[in-house]
Amino acid sequence: MGVWSGGEHVRYNGKMHQLEHVYRMLFCFFGPQRWWPGKTPFEIAIGAILTQNTNWTNVERAIENLKRHGVLSPKALYRLSGANLASLVRPAGYYRVKARRIRCFLEFLFRHYGGRMEDMAREETDIIREKLLEIHGIGPETADSILLYALEKPVFVIDAYTRRVLARHGIMAYERSYEAFQQLFHSAIVRDVRLYNEYHALFVRLGKTFCRARPQCDGCPLRGLH
Repeated sequence: MGVWSGGEHVRYNGKMHQLEHVYRMLFCFFGPQRWWPGKTPFEIAIGAILTQNTNWTNVERAIENLKRHGVLSPKALYRLSGANLASLVRPAGYYRVKARRIRCFLEFLFRHYGGRMEDMAREETDIIREKLLEIHGIGPETADSILLYALEKPVFVIDAYTRRVLARHGIMAYERSYEAFQQLFHSAIVRDVRLYNEYHALFVRLGKTFCRARPQCDGCPLRGLH
């Protein structure tokens, strides 16, 4: 992951945008995050589905179950019964629901791309995003996580951490739509996969460390941001 200075990458109506300052402050404080943890695009996509409504530690346990049983591949996972899949992903919580969502994703992957993530990655960003959003249980955040981290498409992922940080610093109201938050980043920052990857990961790190539901403002790198 390269170090991004920000100035040459962040513009808004011809001027430096406040998002540049946020990025610089976070990167200088935390350094590169090297996120998303996952060895293959398929593993990352499955992780994106499993991480819904749970923490990453639980997802890691579920992923490890799949690896230990030798089924963390499209074909092997596709052959599993619903009950066996649910049992293996149980540590991630809501395991029956998530097993069904994974199954829907697998059916989509085989129906449209022969089970090959590399074929999916060749699709135009807008087209594959629209298709992903048609899959049962996959909303904008999960779809964009798959696009950015698994398929290396330049889309910014909006999550609760991002909303919370921007709202608390007066950049955008929390209740604005997912699309409004995403458009802010897409209009202010050049569409670059590595930059979007790093920036989103920094929001996650900040949200877990300082900008929690009950904020821990002492020592926060964004304290005093105007």
